[in-house]
Amino acid sequence: MERKTSLWIRRFNPAEGARARLVCFPHAGGSASFYFPLAQTMPPSVEVVAVQYPGRQDRRHERPIDDIAELADRIAGELAPWTDLPLALFGHSLGATLAFEVARRLERSGTVPIGLFASGRRAPSRHRDERVHQGDDRALLAQLKRLNGTDAQVFGDEEVVRMILPALRSDYRAAETYRYRPGPRLSCPVYALTGDDDAMVTVEEASAWGEHTSGPFELRVYPGGHFFLTAHAASIRDLVSHHIGAHAAHAQHL
Repeated sequence: MERKTSLWIRRFNPAEGARARLVCFPHAGGSASFYFPLAQTMPPSVEVVAVQYPGRQDRRHERPIDDIAELADRIAGELAPWTDLPLALFGHSLGATLAFEVARRLERSGTVPIGLFASGRRAPSRHRDERVHQGDDRALLAQLKRLNGTDAQVFGDEEVVRMILPALRSDYRAAETYRYRPGPRLSCPVYALTGDDDAMVTVEEASAWGEHTSGPFELRVYPGGHFFLTAHAASIRDLVSHHIGAHAAHAQHL
């Protein structure tokens, strides 16, 4: 299903002749394989790769990284060989914050993404005092169930639960201890996607993503909760591929 091009970057379907590349960042507790369906249905003009964080699936024996800045530093470095095509970044929840920080690092190094798609996450400058990572295992799993993004069968398998808990707690710690550090705004387009019934993000918090770019900004609100993107996968795929295609064509004429 996927080709391990490095410990960090997974390419599901090498796309010969692709005009752009979409880099996907998983949510807390998630893995690169979450984006396999998107890779399968994306037009061949866009190659999809996904980031695999330490501490899960085939990297489960590695120490999870519980700091957004450290993760962003590592991932930005790992993306250097992939900049032969224009890059767009897509992140959901924790992944949106991480994609933002990676975009900042890419721009500082001279690689300006053609778009940042921030899904299911408030803008970096909008802070909430959340401490799920400090709770016991039962509280952590209860939060995961409430978000309704994990197969219910997982919770009935104690071995699987024990395996995912360290990475899950680490991801929540990374998300909840993150503090935005003011700096230059991104110059790339930013697209904020949110569910209208997401307890983790208000529409105002999502619209504040516009404050973080000097480029175009667009907000899309979908029916649904935190994992609205699952029910609206086709619509979001079309949105992403349309904008990537438009900006990739523009980039090639510069």
